Amino acid sequence: MHPDSEATPLEHIRTVVLEDPAELARSVAMRIATIIREKTAGGGRAVLGLATGSTPIGVYRELIHMHRDGGLSFADVVSFNLDEYYAVEPASAHSYHRFMWENLFSHVDIDPRNVHIPDGRLSRDEVPAFCNAYEAEIQQAGGIDFWKSEPARP
Repeated sequence: MHPDSEATPLEHIRTVVLEDPAELARSVAMRIATIIREKTAGGGRAVLGLATGSTPIGVYRELIHMHRDGGLSFADVVSFNLDEYYAVEPASAHSYHRFMWENLFSHVDIDPRNVHIPDGRLSRDEVPAFCNAYEAEIQQAGGIDFWKSEPARP
């Protein structure tokens, strides 16, 4: 820790081990859905930090199912993706921008203005300022919401 920074209490994150990937996807999706519903019921907006790749696809499928069949609304959700490939266009088959729209966003009622994905088209010189601005946007949105109580069970 930097000597000029204030001490931040450690956050304890509960670890749950599940054998079945489908059960894990349901459990994580239920946690996310709970955050969304609690924030919305309190008049706020859930702020999600989202990943790409094969691991979260099951979670995204469960969230789509909850949206279509369970009434889970993403209308008041703000999302920030963790990363993007460098020097890639959003429409590229390799882009995380495209991945997220194909695997989640185009299937739910999220406002496209609330979707934040790093820009892979920036010059190297623009990257540091973009990263600082991206982090500031996350803080302005209220920070990423995390589950803080007992894990949901499918």
